[in-house]
Amino acid sequence: MFTGPIDVSIVQRARKNGLLELRVHNLRDYTHDNYKTVDDRPFGGGPGMVLKPEPIFEAVEALAGEKTRVILMSPAGRTFHQGVARELSRHEELLFICGAYEGVDERVREALVDDELSIGDYVLTNGSLPAMVVIDAVTRLLPGALGDDQSPVDDSFSEGSLEYPHYTRPAEFRAMKVPPVLLSGNHAEIEKWRREQARLRTQERRPDLLDKKPGAGQ
Repeated sequence: MFTGPIDVSIVQRARKNGLLELRVHNLRDYTHDNYKTVDDRPFGGGPGMVLKPEPIFEAVEALAGEKTRVILMSPAGRTFHQGVARELSRHEELLFICGAYEGVDERVREALVDDELSIGDYVLTNGSLPAMVVIDAVTRLLPGALGDDQSPVDDSFSEGSLEYPHYTRPAEFRAMKVPPVLLSGNHAEIEKWRREQARLRTQERRPDLLDKKPGAGQ
């Protein structure tokens, strides 16, 4: 599942430029039976399968170092947002455990995991897609990943609000004109306009962001 998203665009460029090293590991490589079994039925009955503790413990113990932050992607985790992405970008090494089926054996959570993350209140087939979302968001915050270090500062949610509207050439398209202030060359007025537009857009579309305490979305 990781083939594709990690080989294009900003993530690919960050890898080529030595800003990011990304490796994908198969839990089946840490099994010892002929069938490379990574899951089993849950104790107590019920539908689905649960990822077994043995291969996950072996994988984490083989891969994680003293500076590694082990993260379980789980619907029960704290909600991922830009502030969490910024927090994770400061760590030297991250190791993601991607749950599947009905989840992972609880002993994995109790003994191995430093953090649990969820990208939203819904359930996906497994934790691979959420992990890729987190990887993409964190990679954007690595110095040099975007070419212009100001870019992530201006992104939506970076300052606790949505981003202001953007325009490019032509100045008029199908009778729709670019706001005159953006053509004025007055950088102070442009910055003022952008701040106000960001506030208005956030108020209209995501008023909950404005209700948060200062820094809550950072």
